[in-house]
Amino acid sequence: MRRLLLLRHAKSERFEPGGRDHARVLNPRGRNDASTIGAYMARHRLVPDRALVSSAARTQETWALAAAAFAVAPATVTEERLYDAGAQAIFDLLGQTPAGVHTLLAIGHNPGLHDVALLLIAAGAVEARERLREGMPTSGLAVIDFAFDDWRKLHPQAGRLERFVSPRSLELATD
Repeated sequence: MRRLLLLRHAKSERFEPGGRDHARVLNPRGRNDASTIGAYMARHRLVPDRALVSSAARTQETWALAAAAFAVAPATVTEERLYDAGAQAIFDLLGQTPAGVHTLLAIGHNPGLHDVALLLIAAGAVEARERLREGMPTSGLAVIDFAFDDWRKLHPQAGRLERFVSPRSLELATD
């Protein structure tokens, strides 16, 4: 079995005309949400063997804050190809994952991350799939399980959505 964790970066500062999108950092809510989702991942043993992280400042910051919740930081690869990537590019990148990686985390951007999640999922809890279809919010985490044992076997509709959470959904669940 293989497990894929897709995490959209946390809430970032607004894009300013003349600014560089790649350089945007997290806003205060984003920093809090990244820590929250990291704590959730650690608490629920959603610990990746490897993290692929877009080179954008906001994804790097999201991972740094989330990874702080783990006892041992997972192997991390800064992946330029995740920045502004479409679903097919992300799909191709995931298929190149080494065989020894059982749980892979990819931290990136919409719409590509959301689109690849929808491309990969064929089954799972109906309510979670419906929420995911509506969109992937900042700090949204989709956990997708695959029955195969080699990432090269990745194909559309191969996965089962195990869960889909965000800091907001976690907050609503504890109210």
